[in-house]
Amino acid sequence: MTVSPLALGCWPLAGMTRTGVSRDAAIQTVAAALEHGITHLDTAYCYGEHGESEHAVAAAMHGRRDQIVLASKCGIHWGPDRKQVIDGSPDRIQREVEESLSRLQTDYLDMLYLHTPDPNIPIEASASALRGLLDSGTVRAIGLSNGSVEACQRFAAVCPLAGCQRHFNMLQQEIRPALLPWCRSNGVSLFVYWPLMKGLLAGGMARDRVFPTTDSRHKYPMFQGEEYQRNLDFVDAIQQVADRLNVSLVALVLAWTMAQSGITSVLVGATSAEQIEANASALHCHLDEAAHAEIVEAIARRGPVRGGRTV
Repeated sequence: MTVSPLALGCWPLAGMTRTGVSRDAAIQTVAAALEHGITHLDTAYCYGEHGESEHAVAAAMHGRRDQIVLASKCGIHWGPDRKQVIDGSPDRIQREVEESLSRLQTDYLDMLYLHTPDPNIPIEASASALRGLLDSGTVRAIGLSNGSVEACQRFAAVCPLAGCQRHFNMLQQEIRPALLPWCRSNGVSLFVYWPLMKGLLAGGMARDRVFPTTDSRHKYPMFQGEEYQRNLDFVDAIQQVADRLNVSLVALVLAWTMAQSGITSVLVGATSAEQIEANASALHCHLDEAAHAEIVEAIARRGPVRGGRTV
């Protein structure tokens, strides 16, 4: 399979993290991505309490399924209290995949990820269930999302592992020391999300902005206090690079991420055709050696980032 270097991350289409995302807007967003050559769509069983993301993807790709590399994930569902439940048991995996196929109105998935390892179930059991789906032809390739190198190794011992998915961006590069080189040496494709770090690296955030409790960013230290101000200093620095190249900051950040050795495709979310157009401009953005050097220097000057959630 060949995937586009820029992929549409379909979590925002569920409307659970962003207000005002209607079904029509979600469908139009996916359609715009396909029109701009972004043909790798990444969704999940739990993207929406009732599969809103998968339903929108199905409507948008009607009549052009063969033009799309479609990925979904299993192993996380919503409980009655609107809290996510991790369940990687074989029975649950089978049930979720059957429902995802029904929502997506397709009889196969190009890629299926275990959304995250289940701490209560040996990962080998989850991998075995996914191997069964691979062998049956229901799925063309299997991936592991949010797994460590050890988890990947144990998974791959049971089921052929085609891809890994983890977060990565200019400020959060935890995969560099171990996971990225492991994927490269084992021929495993690496798909990364959060390239814009929840909008921070897209620019335009006010210095005095306070995130309400309804916005998940209020839980992240990188959006609070001195840490937030230092991150905005970094954004100002790379904005100067974008200005010199006469490109948008979004295009600069996404183009840099796509250019990193070992990264197969970069997942970026959107909720409108306008955001898709802005993201797609990165496909035509070339960074010269000076730009790469300036970005490396800015990252070094920023130093370690407190990126984890506080609650």
